[in-house]
Amino acid sequence: MPTAPDVLRRLVGTWHLVEWAAHNPDGSISYPLGRDVVGQIMYGNDGRMSVQLMRADQPRFADDYWGRATSAEKAEAWGNYFGYFGTYAIDAHAEVVTHRLEGSWFPNLVGTEQMRHYQFDGDQLVLSAGTPWGKFRIVWDKLNGTRRSKADT
Repeated sequence: MPTAPDVLRRLVGTWHLVEWAAHNPDGSISYPLGRDVVGQIMYGNDGRMSVQLMRADQPRFADDYWGRATSAEKAEAWGNYFGYFGTYAIDAHAEVVTHRLEGSWFPNLVGTEQMRHYQFDGDQLVLSAGTPWGKFRIVWDKLNGTRRSKADT
């Protein structure tokens, strides 16, 4: 069984989103921000992390200054985004990484601990979790400095 330092060596870095899928109680699979969702998660050697996910095809606001966005524009943008940051801890025995949230787009998550079961599948990181909103499986590819993200293509 890998130790926490072994897992840390594999986990640290920036990961590019491959897929974010919700596994629903009826057996169906849905995609909370669409099949072409874009995002990244970063784990630092210093124990800090952040994750950003967003719908790829979000409409632009009418004005280039975000402070003049309409209520409708803000509501749609908020619903098309998911992100938080904080610290993390690894439990190698349980194969869990716990995200301790210091800030979030959804204020109710601030101050919570979000447990994610991890698995390394080749060069991919798979995080899964049962949450109040359902069971999620998120697949990530590690960026190595030369790989471009979906947004760059």
